[in-house]
Amino acid sequence: MTEVLVLNAASTFFMVGLTWFVQVVHYPLFPFVGGTEFPDYHERHSNRTTWVVLPPMLVELVSSFVLLTDPPAGEAGLAIAGALLAGATWLLTAAAAAPTHGRIGREGLSRELGIRLIRISWVRTLVWTGHGAVVCLLLLSALSSAD
Repeated sequence: MTEVLVLNAASTFFMVGLTWFVQVVHYPLFPFVGGTEFPDYHERHSNRTTWVVLPPMLVELVSSFVLLTDPPAGEAGLAIAGALLAGATWLLTAAAAAPTHGRIGREGLSRELGIRLIRISWVRTLVWTGHGAVVCLLLLSALSSAD
């Protein structure tokens, strides 16, 4: 189970860092892309982002649920919290972030859609950060039980 915990930690921490970068740097810069260039920029951004986030998100989700079968250091509560948080990031992505990006792709970046995207992204950022904290606790428990 150690390998699964390491995969879970690596993928979760990757996504925590990436989501903070996107939230604080990337999305706030969207309005500074020229109006005529924005549709092509957004399409390329969306396509390339998928290739960067899909593999670690899949690893994070699957490993979070695998940890439920044999929680590190018997920490079932933390394993459940981790699986719920990983699932929540997928739900937020599918139900809110992806449709908002779809609208931006079709309609262009309006003030309303930009604000919506950033608000949704804040929720995902906080959920991923929470999952990162849970994974830290799982790692600490696993390390202390190994002593």
